[in-house]
Amino acid sequence: MAQRLQRGRVYRRCGCQDGNRKQLGSWCPRLAADTAHGRWTYAVDLAREDGKRRTRRRGGFASRAEAAREMARVLDAEYRGVYEDRTLRVGLFLYEWLEAKRPALAPNTWAGYRACIERDLVPALGGTLLVDLRPKHIDAWVSRQLAAGRGRTTVHHAVAMLRNALNHAVRTWRLRYNPAKYSVPPKPRAVVRTCWAPDQAAAFLRHNAEHYADHLTDLFEVMLGTGMRRGEILALHWSDVHLMDRKLYVRWTLTAVNNGKIHLGEPKTEASRAWVSLAPRAMAALHRQADLQMAAHPDSRLEGLVFARPDGSPLRPQWVLDQLRKRTAELGLPVIGLHDLRHTAASIMIAVGIPLAIVSKTLRHANLAITADLYGHLLKDSADDAVKALSAALDRADAHHEDSVATTVLVARLAA
Repeated sequence: MAQRLQRGRVYRRCGCQDGNRKQLGSWCPRLAADTAHGRWTYAVDLAREDGKRRTRRRGGFASRAEAAREMARVLDAEYRGVYEDRTLRVGLFLYEWLEAKRPALAPNTWAGYRACIERDLVPALGGTLLVDLRPKHIDAWVSRQLAAGRGRTTVHHAVAMLRNALNHAVRTWRLRYNPAKYSVPPKPRAVVRTCWAPDQAAAFLRHNAEHYADHLTDLFEVMLGTGMRRGEILALHWSDVHLMDRKLYVRWTLTAVNNGKIHLGEPKTEASRAWVSLAPRAMAALHRQADLQMAAHPDSRLEGLVFARPDGSPLRPQWVLDQLRKRTAELGLPVIGLHDLRHTAASIMIAVGIPLAIVSKTLRHANLAITADLYGHLLKDSADDAVKALSAALDRADAHHEDSVATTVLVARLAA
């Protein structure tokens, strides 16, 4: 009925029930009479945790040898400190990982991860046992996707997300190694974003003021005047605007998942949650916006969102983008997105000679390296100044050396 193997045992059991509808398990009389009756199961006592005994049981194996092999794998995994589940498939693991990550992810990021899992990873790899996933499976999927014309950025993001998920499996002792560690294709070079020149940005703001003079006119003015992100400006509350101090505080960011449900959450990074200084133009835009809201609701206090619908609900990012493109087309300006207004603000600051460290602080980047990576290509004039200064320093050193030599020769002649 049972075979003892080291610290565990392998036995047959079935689902037959007694008169009280209780399963007979390994005590079923038919197991002794019929060798085809029931399925093979193993039970093994694992190392104690917190002083408590742990017994692992798994059944449903077709033969004693199959159950014994699986039990041996469990004991070997215990010895190595890795507990591989021979029933867990990649698809289920990815959904479990994503649900565990949900509190730490922005709603848009979580929705993007889920779409990637459902659209790409589960159809291709979801049915594979997690412990059987190999680099060749991932490499083959990457090759098929690129051959089919999928964008390199899309494929890179999908495999990078898979690598992160499998890293979690390694950290939690469910895998011995990460099969996606070396399968992530090279990250494509970022596309240089289109930025407006100062005269183009000024023309756009004038066009808004002359032909619209609405809440979006002031929104675009503040975005270009501060370099705030789209979600930050749409989530700005009057309680975080301090007009007397000529500053505002970035406390919230707004996202729309699939341009549907609106989410209000924390800013992108810890550095993003900070004070933003306001220049006179941005101050005037906020004052105009305050006057518009007070005129529409004279009996209410100035509260809620700074830029909102007439009923106070948030503006939808896609609608704001559509308005930006419509008004841009009316002037024949280069087509840009809402985030490009932030890049335009940065490029103008750099063009007028603001040090990169100050630009980084103004944009509230987490560190200077991010700013240099995004806008280093705009520093060509600074590079010219740097090499000219270096050359001038060398020239001065040469001139000083020649003067010293001349002085030495003159002294020598006078002495003679």
